[in-house]
Amino acid sequence: MPFHKVETEKLSLAVVRQIELLILRGILRPGERLPSERELAERMGVSRPSLRDAISELQAQGLLAAKAGSGIYVAEVLGSAFSPALIRLFGSHDEAVFDYLSFRRDMEGLAAERAARLGSDSDLKVVQAVFDKMQAAHDRNAAHDEAQLDAEFHMAIIEASHNVVMLHMMRSMYDLLIQGVFYNRQTMFQQRATREAILDQHRAINGALQARDPSAARNAIEQHLDFVERSMADQRKAERNEAIAQQRLAHETEHD
Repeated sequence: MPFHKVETEKLSLAVVRQIELLILRGILRPGERLPSERELAERMGVSRPSLRDAISELQAQGLLAAKAGSGIYVAEVLGSAFSPALIRLFGSHDEAVFDYLSFRRDMEGLAAERAARLGSDSDLKVVQAVFDKMQAAHDRNAAHDEAQLDAEFHMAIIEASHNVVMLHMMRSMYDLLIQGVFYNRQTMFQQRATREAILDQHRAINGALQARDPSAARNAIEQHLDFVERSMADQRKAERNEAIAQQRLAHETEHD
């Protein structure tokens, strides 16, 4: 018969499972430092030996990493999503930029739809809080902070969609965006008119989410990313035109 004695689960396994879920759900993020051993044992209500066993198991799994003299950190597990060769390929071809934007449009439209339906009140408060920070950065003309908060805003929506596979996939994609692999976000903030338009688009996304309107949320995301794609295409065209104009100017100068 397929039965065996019921045994009380080892405390260390319970700790492992709790930390695994926190990483899976994106609550503990790559690079985040865990509390000290003493504090963590107290918070989780386990002995320090049980905690050490759990930490060792999570390190063996590659989910946690120790830094000498610094502590225990959530491992940078996102690094394995794309090989270095593929990252270099992404960064050297315009086609990847526009495929990336198309992929984001599809995935984030779905995420916004899900967030409007499934996000908790606390999820939507996080989205609102990030948008408020974006507004404040815009008002003080802090373009770099505004660009950073742009990425945080989109990730907050993905987190609110409560799909852990989408969460980790898109977090990996955003990691490459932050590194400037696909495009430099700050180029989108060079002109005041563009910054105003982007802020208005984020305001529309936030408004649809706070109203819990899935269709409007998806539509607002799609309109925003369509705008980004058009802006990137215009920028690429302007760069090509300028290169040609400089060739003409050099040629004319040579024949003066």
